[in-house]
Amino acid sequence: MSTERFSLAGKVAIVTGASSGLGVAIAHALAGAGADVVLAARRVALLDGVRADIERRGRRVLAVETDVTDPDACDRMVDRAVQGLGRVDVLVNNAGIGSAVPALRERPEEFRRVMSVNVDGAFFAAQAAAASMEPGSSIINVASVLALTTAGLPQAAYTASKSALTGLTRDLAQQWTPRRGIRVNTIAPGYFLTEMTDGLPSAYLQAQADRSLAGRLGDPDELAGAVVFLASDAASYVTGATLVVDGGLTVR
Repeated sequence: MSTERFSLAGKVAIVTGASSGLGVAIAHALAGAGADVVLAARRVALLDGVRADIERRGRRVLAVETDVTDPDACDRMVDRAVQGLGRVDVLVNNAGIGSAVPALRERPEEFRRVMSVNVDGAFFAAQAAAASMEPGSSIINVASVLALTTAGLPQAAYTASKSALTGLTRDLAQQWTPRRGIRVNTIAPGYFLTEMTDGLPSAYLQAQADRSLAGRLGDPDELAGAVVFLASDAASYVTGATLVVDGGLTVR
């Protein structure tokens, strides 16, 4: 097989939650594989540095302020991509928030907020993008290993939302792959060194590192490569799947 199948040259990719953490690494990796990139986030001011870095690679890039919980904002995000870059071939639903609240103390509005961003937001963005996508396009939902296991923190809302993404992926794949030629997959990261894990106790993170077969936390670039695979034609026969990238944490 030619390595050209991993190339994203001529494609346009949208990355939500692109202002920090895994979203930044994913955006850089897609650009590195040849894609032009739309950076979408609520904190649009934080996108300036990412945009400048990608432009230095010679890729076209747009920064779009987007609240994925608003369907109209998702429509505008896709419209900006089509108007500015001509098309949409890849959507990475990376926007997400977490919580660590004991279930008996978690307020309804806290639970709903996590579900709104992580699940509703992924659906609204996918719905908007799919309406403009051509056959051969790819949607990638960023879930978590907590869709598959537990990890010692009280995270009912976060776990429920990431589990829901795997189900959403399967249903959208069965609707859109045969009829529209759009592949839909989930990627389930383990523990990576990002802004989100910065707020977790070091002893907890060390316990998760020790639990993995790799014996360490992941580097965001190690997840980004898997996203490039799912976005590319190299994954043309992969749809409705969940790709776990966790250093072997879920094996134990």
